[in-house]
Amino acid sequence: MIFEFCYHITLIYNEYSNNIAKRIGHYTQLPEGWAVCRLEQITNYEQPTAYIVNSTTYDDSYSTPVLTAGKSFIIGYTNETAGIYSNLPCIIFDDFTTDSKKVNFPFKVKSSAMKILKIHTDIEVDYVAMFMSITKLVGGTHKRYWISEYSKLEIPIPPKAEQKRIVYTVREIFTQLNEIMESL
Repeated sequence: MIFEFCYHITLIYNEYSNNIAKRIGHYTQLPEGWAVCRLEQITNYEQPTAYIVNSTTYDDSYSTPVLTAGKSFIIGYTNETAGIYSNLPCIIFDDFTTDSKKVNFPFKVKSSAMKILKIHTDIEVDYVAMFMSITKLVGGTHKRYWISEYSKLEIPIPPKAEQKRIVYTVREIFTQLNEIMESL
């Protein structure tokens, strides 16, 4: 059931990109206790300016990771000790590609082309991170997406216990898929 729901959500967002409640006839009647919220209603964002590295001379022997929200994620390590982000967990969001990653360790960033997102305490960070990982906006322009579009996306929010159950189940499924892939 949960896998089917996640699969359908992925298909819907790939097809329609946003406004889930209006696009999906069979999901307009959410289960009791569920709500539909815009991402901007359940997140606070911070510009990363205070956490940008002063030097891009990275070395694997240094202790603080330098992040980008893009595919490479950790682009190196710095020995800088000031301006390290530590209000964790959080989600970093690439403002141009709409890639995102959950982060649960202190870090610095390479550039201001991302947002640091804090999820409200009554919402599971992992639930939102999973939703964001399957929700991409595709555009032909080089623009910042968070404020203008991505934060307006709607997300179905179940009660917290159900959020935890969904996260656990999705992780279990991916663990099983990884085991299958390794055995091939």
